[in-house]
Amino acid sequence: MKAQYRWLPWVFLAPALAIALIFHIGPFLNTLVLSFTDATTLGGGKFTGVENYAALLGDPQFWTSVRNTLLYAVVVVPLLMLLPLLLAVLVEKNLPGIGFFRSVFYSPVVASMVVVGLIWTWLLSSDGAVNRVLQALRIVQEPLPFLTDTSLLLLSCMLVTVWKGLGYYMVIYLAALGNVPQHLHEAAQVDGAGGARRFWSITLPGVRSTMFLVGLLGAIASMKVFAEIFVISSGTAGPGGQARTLVYTIREVGLGLSGEIGYASAMSLALFVLTIGFSILYLRSQRMEQTR
Repeated sequence: MKAQYRWLPWVFLAPALAIALIFHIGPFLNTLVLSFTDATTLGGGKFTGVENYAALLGDPQFWTSVRNTLLYAVVVVPLLMLLPLLLAVLVEKNLPGIGFFRSVFYSPVVASMVVVGLIWTWLLSSDGAVNRVLQALRIVQEPLPFLTDTSLLLLSCMLVTVWKGLGYYMVIYLAALGNVPQHLHEAAQVDGAGGARRFWSITLPGVRSTMFLVGLLGAIASMKVFAEIFVISSGTAGPGGQARTLVYTIREVGLGLSGEIGYASAMSLALFVLTIGFSILYLRSQRMEQTR
């Protein structure tokens, strides 16, 4: 490229760089600065050093949120790695009408989380469809408190997260399954290998890198969960707020009555570090597994 045209690529990159600067880099740097101040929604902003971070260490609400966030990731990520893959295997074949089922499985992805949350709130209520079915089958005698018990509320929100994400990750797996050599399946079938054996010996190794990607995306998404808990718990995060996650707490602290923007910013940076750390640990564990 001639010297007088070296600036040309920057012209094409400028819109994307401007968007990243205004909506990503700028807000991040602003949050970093605010985390060292006592800023509130009414003003302030006096520099307080690391007082906000020191306060986090002794804040039981913060540690409850961290525990719930990590628990959310530990439960949701394996399910999002496996269930969409099984679903993709089921709808992979070009059978008559299979496009309809693919669309049905994908439809929750395009639905609003608020709508999805309201639907599941109705299904999981004490007189909802889930409890009615469980009682009709005599699995339980009394309605289960899905929306009022802290543990069951968290599990219910995890169920909603997994259910809504199934179609999205299914599409990713469908693309990966298309790259698995078909002749390997045919050779294994000739050798007498059943469907389960072919899945374990051919399909899983063929989509392993995609599983790592899905796991990482699922981990990052589960660390940022908010809408499910807010909608399903009707904005209470369970009894005493014990089902709150970090994003829920950040919103509550920053936009609540106290409006502690500085403290909420410190929590946001803690969430950022937690997400990065969780992602690094996940990638390292997967890399070690690949080298075995």
